[in-house]
Amino acid sequence: MKKVAIFGNAGGGKSTLARRLAETTGLPLFSLDKIQYRPGGAEIPRDQYLQLHSELLDRPAWIIDGFGCVASAWKRFSNADTLVYVDLPLLTHGLWVTKRLLKGLVTNPEGWPDNSPILTGTLNSYRVLWLCHRKLTPAYRQLVADSRDTKRVFHLRSPADIERFLLGLPSE
Repeated sequence: MKKVAIFGNAGGGKSTLARRLAETTGLPLFSLDKIQYRPGGAEIPRDQYLQLHSELLDRPAWIIDGFGCVASAWKRFSNADTLVYVDLPLLTHGLWVTKRLLKGLVTNPEGWPDNSPILTGTLNSYRVLWLCHRKLTPAYRQLVADSRDTKRVFHLRSPADIERFLLGLPSE
């Protein structure tokens, strides 16, 4: 496990999972939201983001958390030796987006750029929830099914699966 792509719908705890995985494995962690957005929430130019993303993929080891854009996501999945797909029930994703909003009123959400607008980000997450569920979830499920012979694949379908995954990792 040297190149790990963590992905799934909004509000699934990917950033927390990624941080805990990085702490356990010692692999460097990169949150795409912190790369794609500046402090305060402004998006960097797409070409600049794609260049930074390509540079990350060239590193010998990484954990990358987030989506970015379709082109970068599928390139990352191809380059990863390990796929961690957080595929919780849609209602759980929605509840966790709401939980993140409430916590974000006090502290910056994990994996978000500093001073990101919590209300704007949350409204975007709610918008993305259904779109991702309808369009990306079937593609993600096919990706993990097709990748089982060539990559380490973890398809996490519940909070308990997430905990079992983390508890089953050897410390490095």
